Amino acid sequence: MSKTYPLSAIMLALSVGLTACNQNTPSVEPTASTPVVTADDAKQFVDTAQQKLGKLSLPSAQAAWVYQTHINQDTAALSAYFSEKYGSLSSLLAKQAADFNKVEVDADTRRKLDLMRNSLVLPAPAAPEKSARLSQITSDLEGMYGSGKYCRSDNDCMSLTDMSNIMSTSRDEALLLEMWQGWRTVSPPMKALYEEEVTLANEGARELGFADISELWRGGYDMPAAEFATELDRLWGQVKPFYDALHCHVRAELGNEYGIDKVPQDKPIPAHLLGNMWAQTWGNVYDLVKPKQELDVIDVTEALAEHNYDEVKMVKQAESFFSSLGFAPLPETFWERSQFSKPNDREVVCHASAWDIDEKDDLRIKMCIQKTGEEFAVIHHELGHNYYQRAYKDQPLLYRGSANDGFHEAIGDTVALSITPKYLKEIGLVDSIPDASNDIGMLLKLALDKIAFVPFGLMVDQWRWKVFSGEVKPADYNKAWWELREKYQGVMAPIERDADAFDPGAKYHVPGNTPYTRYFIAHILQFQFHKTLCEISGNTDPIHRCSIYGSEKAGEALNNMLEMGKSKTWQEALTTLTGKGEMDASAILDYFAPLKVWLDEQNQGRSCGF
Repeated sequence: MSKTYPLSAIMLALSVGLTACNQNTPSVEPTASTPVVTADDAKQFVDTAQQKLGKLSLPSAQAAWVYQTHINQDTAALSAYFSEKYGSLSSLLAKQAADFNKVEVDADTRRKLDLMRNSLVLPAPAAPEKSARLSQITSDLEGMYGSGKYCRSDNDCMSLTDMSNIMSTSRDEALLLEMWQGWRTVSPPMKALYEEEVTLANEGARELGFADISELWRGGYDMPAAEFATELDRLWGQVKPFYDALHCHVRAELGNEYGIDKVPQDKPIPAHLLGNMWAQTWGNVYDLVKPKQELDVIDVTEALAEHNYDEVKMVKQAESFFSSLGFAPLPETFWERSQFSKPNDREVVCHASAWDIDEKDDLRIKMCIQKTGEEFAVIHHELGHNYYQRAYKDQPLLYRGSANDGFHEAIGDTVALSITPKYLKEIGLVDSIPDASNDIGMLLKLALDKIAFVPFGLMVDQWRWKVFSGEVKPADYNKAWWELREKYQGVMAPIERDADAFDPGAKYHVPGNTPYTRYFIAHILQFQFHKTLCEISGNTDPIHRCSIYGSEKAGEALNNMLEMGKSKTWQEALTTLTGKGEMDASAILDYFAPLKVWLDEQNQGRSCGF
């Protein structure tokens, strides 16, 4: 799974999460030496803050883009410089915003003040030398990940892309284990830097009145931090019975392929056998776990090759989907400035991401596109970010973001759910639509990506929250990582891991400091959005066969929510589209209902659970 990371190129910029006023907000009590601040002062402060942030955002974004598409010493220094400047300004404004916590202001001003205080990802400490050090560490960690390689010898080195391709196709257990171990040689040197980064950022969080970064991150969802954690547990509880059934079936079939000595039927699944470097999605093992009966399942990768789709044509087709919903075409600069392929002459960060350089019209994506069905869906996802960014571009600076960060991730994936056989036929990629008897195959393939991902999407930040709070000490970083993976995913390390291995660093979002709960939320919301949009479009097919392609009515309803940005709570934004202000995973169960019946039949007599 490729998935996007930051919603703009600004390093250490305001994240997309929202929050209400936190009880731990520091305040300034009037004293003889402290002037009384007023509502007018607060409004003036907000206006000035937005001007200052806007002045730095463009060069910060440009520097970040150049660094990630041309990794070298100079671009790293340039990115670190602007990152430190923007991070320091954001932290300073966040602390100054707290001075108005007890001032009675209008709702709009209060929301903007709260956003400034609560929306930093890694708040920099006030001390300039510590702020600069934090910025340098974040830049170094990204560079270490982006330039990481596994070398069998001096003349035989492989990039993450090379190894991921092997992981996705090989059935040689020994080779898969080598690739899995090989990529994890890049992360141990990150551990000391990461530990220092956590210490510095926690200091910055405490200066804002939070106990630690964990409390800051969890508090950014328009509800108290503790209630948010409870909400995640509720949503996972809705999905878990279906995940357990999928896990049981996959483990049994992998045992048949590799032997139960390699895949014990009473333990978690070894992580290197699931077709993905992080075992976060399992679609690449579909051929091993698919139904035994002959099924007519469309191979999108093969269809792309047959119709001579190159990287640009794949992106053009994704654009046409949004055009069919009534959205305007992407600007010409998008095609001139985006990175679609991995350059041969330099190191780049290949992780797929969507960028809004000037927070207006300079939209871009950065990918090293592989011509596969999976990447075809990822491109739709990335453009979803871009269209969302453009929809809210006229909002005040502090409202230019999604209702919560899961919304941004969900929009593109919602569109990807419409990449159905019906859609593929309409755009000429296939000649016919398989009948409903083939739906189990399609649903299983999708569940191997979507449902298999859900617990991984939850546990990454479960680990970080424990690290940030100090519950997990540096000596136990790796131990805690695998304990959580076994608990939520039922996935285990294939070999014993050293305490200093720092396997979390082998996942981009950890050294890249991108909050991950957004992806969990996105996997819930996308099915909720899809079900609603299908209803708006007048769809009469089963929800898993619905495509909103060509429905301007659905596009209008979607855009009405997107234009709000984060000017309102996510509950209000959700209500605008769905009529309901609560996230609900029941749409997932509706979507995959036929598959759940089939899985239960397959699992009869099997040993399930982990």
